[in-house]
Amino acid sequence: MHRTPLRLAAVGVVAGLALAGCTAGPAPDAPVEVTVWHYWDGTNADTFDAMVDEFNASHDDIVVSTSNVPNADFLTKLRASATSKTLPDVAIGDLVWVPQIAQIGTLADLSGMLPADVLSDINPALTAFGTIGGEQVSVPVSANNLGYLYNKTLFEEAGLDPNDPPTTWEELKADGAKIVAATGKQAYELFTQAGDNGEGLTWNFQVNLWQAGGEFLTADNSAAAFNTPAGRTALQYWVDLIDSGISKVGAWGEFGSGNAASATDGSWMVGIWAPDPPFDFGSGTAPYPEDGTPATNLGGEQAMVFENSDEKAAAAAEFLSWFLEPEQVLSWSETTGMLPVTNSIATGDEYLSWVDENQPLLRPYVEQMAVAHARPNTPLYPAISLAFAKEIEKALAGEVSVDDALANAESAVNAVIAKG
Repeated sequence: MHRTPLRLAAVGVVAGLALAGCTAGPAPDAPVEVTVWHYWDGTNADTFDAMVDEFNASHDDIVVSTSNVPNADFLTKLRASATSKTLPDVAIGDLVWVPQIAQIGTLADLSGMLPADVLSDINPALTAFGTIGGEQVSVPVSANNLGYLYNKTLFEEAGLDPNDPPTTWEELKADGAKIVAATGKQAYELFTQAGDNGEGLTWNFQVNLWQAGGEFLTADNSAAAFNTPAGRTALQYWVDLIDSGISKVGAWGEFGSGNAASATDGSWMVGIWAPDPPFDFGSGTAPYPEDGTPATNLGGEQAMVFENSDEKAAAAAEFLSWFLEPEQVLSWSETTGMLPVTNSIATGDEYLSWVDENQPLLRPYVEQMAVAHARPNTPLYPAISLAFAKEIEKALAGEVSVDDALANAESAVNAVIAKG
């Protein structure tokens, strides 16, 4: 399927031309060139480039070209290109970068440029994240979330059903105690260290915070909102797991090395491990408290269009409209293993049948898209995440109480927001 072209070439017919001789008509307009920056590599980059080639072959009036910019250099190069007035027409980057990129250059409001049926089909959490100041400044092109992965062999050694992972915090604790007693290994790995950016700890903790009924920031992102009974419930859950020996304080990576029986981890791990799994592993939805609600954290990439010119912005929107049509979303999701960003594909029989036949371990992640939350949409988020994690890791290490850690984190986060 291919939507209305950007421009319709007008063909002038002059009645006397044939009689007067071989006078040529005006040359057709050159196609609009659209440049796209992304940080994908490997299969993702190859698949994206192949889809761009397909788009170009079916659109005479637009030519899309792509450039790979390494993840670590992406924002720096964007800022440099803004200074030199050489911004790409489209930037595709991590979801949490959207607010920062909106400060680098003027982004087009895509709400009136993409067909209404395309926008309405996108997962609401993803379009909500891309809304700044009432404008749709980004749209998702990929998605992932956090679920539960576990080592079936260690489950069997503990006398647990390897095909029945825990679905609640309470079940996770009960299963964890059996695993520790039977194997001597860590039962459930937590992200306990802030590290260089804090995000590993923060975005894992947010899952349990939302499940307990809490929020990370206020609705307008003007202050911390986690120092509440829900926040205490979530952090106490982590501390209890550590105190009981089910989890340990330490560097991340024990589950992947076979030294922990389970972990909350991303949907991307299914594809990474599928060709050569380190052990027989299973997947499930993120366990939540019996008196709480299911929730997970949302990631992925979003596309933003810079207003380099009206013509280029319109052509870029045409490309994104095409990319988000069902045929392309289905092909992209099946080839890359990324989760569909549109509801019609994520819940459709064709995609779900493909998942069940080819990547059944993705099924819990696909189902979780209906309860996925996006992180706060603010350019201050990276600094907020690190400030939060640096205080919370102290409670996990037993250095401060749960209440003190949350109060200190609240002060640290509010200081970041106040500084701006």
